[in-house]
Amino acid sequence: MCSDLGIIETAVRTANGFLWDFALLFLLCGTGIYFTFRLGFVQVRRFGDGMKRVFGNIRLRGDKAGASGMSSFQSFATAVAAQVGTGNIAGAATAIASGGPGAIFWMWLSAFFGMATIFAEATLAQTYKTTVDGEVTGGPVYYIKARFRGGFGRFLAGFFSVSIILALGFMGNMVQSNSISDSFRNAFGMPRLLTGVLVAAVAAFIFWGGKGRIASVTEKIVPVMAVFYVAGGLVVLGMNWRMIPTAFAEIFVMAFNPQAMMGGAMGVTVQQAMRYGVARGLFSNEAGMGSTPHAHALAKVDHPCEQGVVAMIGVFIDTFIVLTMTALVILTTGALATGATGSVLAQNAFNSAFGPFGNAFIAVCMLFFAFSTIVGWYFFGETNVRYLFGKKAVRAYSLLVLVFIVIGSLAKVQLAWDLSDLFNGMMVIPNLIAVVGLAGVVSFQYAEYRAREQQKTPPARR
Repeated sequence: MCSDLGIIETAVRTANGFLWDFALLFLLCGTGIYFTFRLGFVQVRRFGDGMKRVFGNIRLRGDKAGASGMSSFQSFATAVAAQVGTGNIAGAATAIASGGPGAIFWMWLSAFFGMATIFAEATLAQTYKTTVDGEVTGGPVYYIKARFRGGFGRFLAGFFSVSIILALGFMGNMVQSNSISDSFRNAFGMPRLLTGVLVAAVAAFIFWGGKGRIASVTEKIVPVMAVFYVAGGLVVLGMNWRMIPTAFAEIFVMAFNPQAMMGGAMGVTVQQAMRYGVARGLFSNEAGMGSTPHAHALAKVDHPCEQGVVAMIGVFIDTFIVLTMTALVILTTGALATGATGSVLAQNAFNSAFGPFGNAFIAVCMLFFAFSTIVGWYFFGETNVRYLFGKKAVRAYSLLVLVFIVIGSLAKVQLAWDLSDLFNGMMVIPNLIAVVGLAGVVSFQYAEYRAREQQKTPPARR
């Protein structure tokens, strides 16, 4: 039995190596580059538009989400709740520890192109959203079937649905729960089982309140958790402000010449910097993975591209603000020299500035980040459970998710982590096949959106 399990673990890790170290890097980055040029650098031209639509519509107590969908900000908050997770702490730390500071540059570059990909995803999610059992719904399964009719489309949609349910709803939420219980045990000595039960209890209250309660929670927790973490990071950077220029120098120099600075001692190459930076960045911001379109499909907007530009800001916040904050804290505090990796490296960085309070700070941030991801990922999985099995299967799905949350809190099961990575990678493939296949629809919608915006612009004064 143990040998069989070892064979499975080896097979899963081999598949992950091929997917995340090779195939998906080209597929995800290639798609982002393609849409960047096809849409005329939409992430640059429409960045201000996106910022205005997000920050001009922040509501901690917005419209009640219901059968007709969510407000644009609620959809945005639900998407960001899933994007900003433990990867923003552990992912950035792992990228730096494995690929050197130069990995952050490649993380930025992949996120820049990813903003164009997620614009296309959100636009298509809005274009092909539909009503099922009296409720608005949407996501990749609907635009996959719109692009590919017949049996092939049903196969791709079903493959995507099964992958996301396993990757996010079950194994992914197991991983998030483990991160919470691990950090709370280290910081406060709290028993893992108690943490898991409490997380599951609060999660059940939110899950069973439907999309209205999910939207209400995410629109409140996302702004609070982002401000809390960024504020703590700014305090650390303020204490080590003299090292900020050096940190940026390390990022840019070591992206192309790791041997020029500390990379030689670390044995880091340019290829490693690219690999870990791109892979960890894409895994964190989820651009191209097909997860966040489930939230963006529900936004009540006048034109599909309105939510497209909003979606781009989610990637910007995830990578250019939160992930970058983690990276700068690690580099300015010198924590990289400890030889730690993952969340321990981030804890060491904050401990150097906050002392013992650093562990507590990371534990609270892990709670915010991981729990919000649990809520978002549950919702994405639920949408696909409804698609595959109907509304009656949702309660059984929610109970299974709660069981996985409790199990995940007890111990880190490496196979669960590896399987989560595997199914995350597998769901990218049918999603991007459809997104690229519908590039003409995205271009048409964007052209129409620009024409509408120009009509709204008052004539210049002479």
